[in-house]
Amino acid sequence: MTKLITGADISFLDEVLQAGGKFYDEGVQADCLSILTDHGMKAVRLRIWNDPAGGFCDLERTLHMARQVKEKGMHLLLCFHYSDLWADPKHQTKPKAWEGLDFTSLKQALYDYTEQVLGALKAQGTTPDMVQIGNEITRGIVWDEGCVSGNLSESDKQWQQLTELVKKGIAAVKKVDPSINIMIHIDQGGDNATSRKFLDQFERYGVQFDTIGLSFYPWWHGTLKALENNMADLISRYGRDIIIVELAYPWTITNLTSPGMIVDKEDQLHEGYPATIEGQAAYMRDLIALMKSAPEGKCIGFYYWEPAWIPCQEEWSVGHHNNWSNLTLFDYDGNKLKAMDAIRDAVSIWKE
Repeated sequence: MTKLITGADISFLDEVLQAGGKFYDEGVQADCLSILTDHGMKAVRLRIWNDPAGGFCDLERTLHMARQVKEKGMHLLLCFHYSDLWADPKHQTKPKAWEGLDFTSLKQALYDYTEQVLGALKAQGTTPDMVQIGNEITRGIVWDEGCVSGNLSESDKQWQQLTELVKKGIAAVKKVDPSINIMIHIDQGGDNATSRKFLDQFERYGVQFDTIGLSFYPWWHGTLKALENNMADLISRYGRDIIIVELAYPWTITNLTSPGMIVDKEDQLHEGYPATIEGQAAYMRDLIALMKSAPEGKCIGFYYWEPAWIPCQEEWSVGHHNNWSNLTLFDYDGNKLKAMDAIRDAVSIWKE
């Protein structure tokens, strides 16, 4: 049986701690990673940006965070964005240092950078267990060369270029350590047609990878039933393990810390799960049960996205507006929420 992977993306934790953020378990201040591990979350996902303003999530800070993760004995998933800031379905901006490169040089730059990062992590004894070649790459990476969106979405040339870029990243990973598991991450966890369209192209172009990563947020991606049906079909079609590599749910939509929160309305919620501390816990119990029931045991885990991004200061040093603080697993003051206990109990049952 494939080892169960249950964890969190805590890429903002470095910045939160430097801004003075503190975390509490039943009123007692504690190390955030320890609280996570005590509640069944034995894996960490870290994003890496090439040259971000402010430095957080660059190679130096990733090395720092990787040491802490591995000191706790946790599984490490490294997510390459191949950008100086956010890469997602709306943004896949190539790093500034790669602007103006021809396609051959761009592929080599991506290969060299991937090898450099993983080589540095390996040298300090913190080799990732799993690596993502891009983040939410449903519409491609390093636009425009690797774009399969908009007017370019049906172009064989664009799909060829995207898959060549991804293959270069995979080759660099395997050169550093052939045992590293390769994840391909798309965002539409509840959309079977979009998921199939993308993965069929990767099959067509012979991209060799191990794990399918899905994002699933109900306000963007549909119902739990849609996720369940999509996973069942993808498992049947492609035979690969699946990880829900991004998920979250609100514990409040009242008393919000600032305007512009991502989830702040009743109609964004999943039916049956109110935006309360208890509703968030129930959602996590049911979602984990759904993952456990996936065909052939092929859903092998999840990562809760930024459970520790608490609002410890008004302005972030790299310009991030915290629009996520009601989607965390800690309240605004850093106190552990009931969903953390629900995760611990549900994961314990999953492992049985």
